[in-house]
Amino acid sequence: MTTERIIFRGHVQGVGFRYTVRSLARRHPVAGYVRNLPNGTVELVVQGTVAAIDALLADVQGHFPRNISHCERTQPADPESYDGFEIRF
Repeated sequence: MTTERIIFRGHVQGVGFRYTVRSLARRHPVAGYVRNLPNGTVELVVQGTVAAIDALLADVQGHFPRNISHCERTQPADPESYDGFEIRF
């Protein structure tokens, strides 16, 4: 089990991105959240196996190939534990 923080850059706000990510995440054995950030990016914090996270990201990038210009993946130093997947505001 691992936790990743993914920042999506591009035209990712105002296009249903968070709702689509939540829908896709519910198809995978992952937990965490997605939210818009003030600088126009979208933050995804996701917890699961590396394979499950990779599969989710492949689905997200497949749904938004023209919207995502960059995807930055990092691991939080002190990750929380998540139960389910949600949109945070």
